[in-house]
Amino acid sequence: MSANSLPEGAGVWHSLEVNKALDLLESNPNSGLTPQEIQQRLQKYGPNELQETAGRSAWEILLDQFKNIMLLMLIGVALISGFLDLMRLQSGHSKPGEVPFKDSIAILAIVILNGILGYVQESRAEKALAALKKMTSPLVRVIRDTRQVEIAAKELVPGDVMLLEAGMQIAADGRLIEESNLQVRESALTGEAEAVNKQASLQLPAETDLGDRLNVVFQGTEVVQGRAKVLVTNTGMTTELGKIATMLQSVESEPTPLQQRMTQLGNVLVTGSLILVAIVVVGGVIKDGGFKNIQELLEVSLSMAVAVVPEGLPAVITVTLALGTQRMVRQNALIRKLPAVETLGSVTTICSDKTGTLTQNKMVVQWVYTNNKTFRVTGEGYAPTGDFQLNGQKISLDESPEILALSVACAVCNDSVLQKEQGEWAILGDPTEGALLTLGAKAGIEKDQWNSKLPRVAEFPFSSERKRMSVIFQVQKVATLEAASRGVDPAIASLLQSEPYLMFTKGSPELILARSTQIHLGNHSTPLTEEQRQKILAENDLMASKGLRVLGFAYKPLVQIPPERADETSEQSLVWLGLVGMLDAPRPEVRAAVQESRDAGIRPVMITGDHQLTARAIATDLGIAQEGDRVLTGQELQRMSDQELEQNVDLVSIYARVSPEHKLRIVQALQRRGRFVAMTGDGVNDAPALKQADIGIAMGITGTDVSKEASDMVLLDDNFATIVSATREGRVVYTNIRRFIKYILGSNIGEVLTIAAAPLIGLGGVPLTPLQILWMNLVTDGLPALALAVEPPEPDVMQRPPFSPRESIFARGLGSYIIRIGIIFAIITIALMWWAYQHTHAPEYHGDRDAWKTMVFTTLCIAQMGHAIAIRSNNQLTIEMNPFSNIFVLAAVVITTILQLMLVYVPPLRDFFGTHYLNMQELGVCIGFSALMFVWIELEKIFLRIMGKKAV
Repeated sequence: MSANSLPEGAGVWHSLEVNKALDLLESNPNSGLTPQEIQQRLQKYGPNELQETAGRSAWEILLDQFKNIMLLMLIGVALISGFLDLMRLQSGHSKPGEVPFKDSIAILAIVILNGILGYVQESRAEKALAALKKMTSPLVRVIRDTRQVEIAAKELVPGDVMLLEAGMQIAADGRLIEESNLQVRESALTGEAEAVNKQASLQLPAETDLGDRLNVVFQGTEVVQGRAKVLVTNTGMTTELGKIATMLQSVESEPTPLQQRMTQLGNVLVTGSLILVAIVVVGGVIKDGGFKNIQELLEVSLSMAVAVVPEGLPAVITVTLALGTQRMVRQNALIRKLPAVETLGSVTTICSDKTGTLTQNKMVVQWVYTNNKTFRVTGEGYAPTGDFQLNGQKISLDESPEILALSVACAVCNDSVLQKEQGEWAILGDPTEGALLTLGAKAGIEKDQWNSKLPRVAEFPFSSERKRMSVIFQVQKVATLEAASRGVDPAIASLLQSEPYLMFTKGSPELILARSTQIHLGNHSTPLTEEQRQKILAENDLMASKGLRVLGFAYKPLVQIPPERADETSEQSLVWLGLVGMLDAPRPEVRAAVQESRDAGIRPVMITGDHQLTARAIATDLGIAQEGDRVLTGQELQRMSDQELEQNVDLVSIYARVSPEHKLRIVQALQRRGRFVAMTGDGVNDAPALKQADIGIAMGITGTDVSKEASDMVLLDDNFATIVSATREGRVVYTNIRRFIKYILGSNIGEVLTIAAAPLIGLGGVPLTPLQILWMNLVTDGLPALALAVEPPEPDVMQRPPFSPRESIFARGLGSYIIRIGIIFAIITIALMWWAYQHTHAPEYHGDRDAWKTMVFTTLCIAQMGHAIAIRSNNQLTIEMNPFSNIFVLAAVVITTILQLMLVYVPPLRDFFGTHYLNMQELGVCIGFSALMFVWIELEKIFLRIMGKKAV
């Protein structure tokens, strides 16, 4: 076989006759391939496995964490600090009892901790491909060299003849050679829940959709019934499953908004820090007229570098996101990737499946048309409780016997079972038939009771060609008062004369009506007129235009059981009973969720494989679209170029008859328009779109393992309202992250300016050591920041548009706030530092001359406590807020203050951190200066209120 003899891809095999496919692959359906041919093809096509592209190793991921610019600067600081400590040790200038290299060790410990934290988050490898691999069968039965053998699936090659039977997982794509009653479940690949009836004899057009290729089978699908002989046409990465694996691996993961903002923050902080260090060193050298105090200037520079890096920020953000995931799980949203918590707050477009997410995935009969009347049927889901209404008024079934006859047909011409499980009514079988069972139960017609009154004796089963089914029953006598005269249940007494058998037929209304010659009205049947036919067809069209699935029902009394294949002759001269219109009803909570998302500036979009009329009806009912809005079908989308789709994507809110592979194009088009997209999916071929979306959302109940592994979030209840709740939580998390970034960086700038000012205003020594700064950044800043992370949401969190995911971390006043508060922090602390230096260097002072440094340290720490209390709200004064609405802030302030005082008054801690004892007067001065920070922020709020402005 030449290299060019195979048609490209699997897309053409369904358009070929069996013999033509066998010729192309030079295979024999009875003898299979020879060992030589197998070996040649295995070398040419490779093993039947999904190939994984090489990704980063664990070591590469770990090393990448230390390429972060802030961590690199800290590593540099640790090395220089260690070098200075070494010089002090060698020169004998170290203080008695001082632990050498403690600053370097502490800094490097923080660097390693942050690196590990980043590694743990990032090293959660994508497991979507692993889940895909699980869908491939380990063993397969084939015909090789005229013998049936069982081989490992990875040894399959194009041209092999594969044997299938019920229960098997299909190991490769193939063209059917022959089959017997073969049914294959392809839901994981196509999204269609029902098993597909396969037919080897068909020859289909080349453009036939994947789900309609009835003469081929696909890797990863499952044989439900029957057996088959299959010519293997595609293996490994050329199978439909392999194409999905290729698409999955070609989708590149973009950094989340939070990751981009943190990178930007690091660049700004490090650049600013280096500029300040340069100013201090150059200024000090100029002031001293040389390099005689270079060691002191280097120590100041090191302290500034440590001060500018918010060492506790990565840990605080991680904990904040983790707390967000816990809150989301309680709302049935399982977050798989931590940054997705904050990313949800930036979503501008939610693309949602219809079935099960916007709807209940429970067909419910809503309208019945019989005896020239249209009845409304009430009730929710499969619960057999509800009323029949005519013109808005509840009716008695005694007055409408035709409803009872139709209900009997719905209940007995049915293969499903209605049962109660754990307090909930559920269906075992087809949802459409389940809806008919529930309708019968609402009319008091229980299938179990009628099995004895009308035992089934024969049937003509449903098929996609016939679009109808008929069931023949033997009429049993019943001993009831009402039926005493004829011995037949009164619900069907008017359908019979004395015939022993009764046939009910259901299916396509047009086809059933075409085979009907009479119509059942009240308690009798009359010839069906042309006017009545047109009225029934008009009612059918009206129901269909509302998005309902419509079935027609008829009956026929029989004197004998018809022969097995006599459906064409038996299903004639039927008596028309009526129409039943059903709908997969919207979830009751979704309408409010759609409105909430619209109020929040988020556009909901429906993407469904269902009919466009049904899609339009549901979307309009839920408020996703308006009457007259355009519906884009899968066929129209297929004909569009990427540019045309991009031009239309903002104008379309309903996509119907869309296959899962179209979702990827829709997501990419929205992203090119600058939209931030959340996309739902449950099938295997939804995985590339889920991975491409900014937030991929898999279904927890109906979703495949592959879709879950490709997603960022899993809906445990498959409910659209849960997406909106998670989006609200994402906004709260982002608001709180901004809040504690303001809190942390405001003080960091204050620290940097204070340290820089000390040598410039002529004070001896560095006011803060690197270890003390680490204490402030990790403990004094860290604990209150964690408490601010659980601040409850502002009332208007879902009453505003989403903030741009591409906005700077310093946007909307955050940058100016940090600089402004940092300067105020510095002014207050420098004023205290000047006073403290003069106080401790006065002749009458008997304490340690370096106590001024401890006063600076203590003032900075306690001022942050006032900052934490004031920053809880951007606009409300602290006295206007409930102090116990976030009890964690109060607890953090109290605990941190106690810990800070322990560093001053507990001797071992005092020695380790290099602090000095403060008397009550000095401590009181520190507290007084610290309180000015709180007062300033509250005055800012009052000023903004007077000016009529609102902080964001």
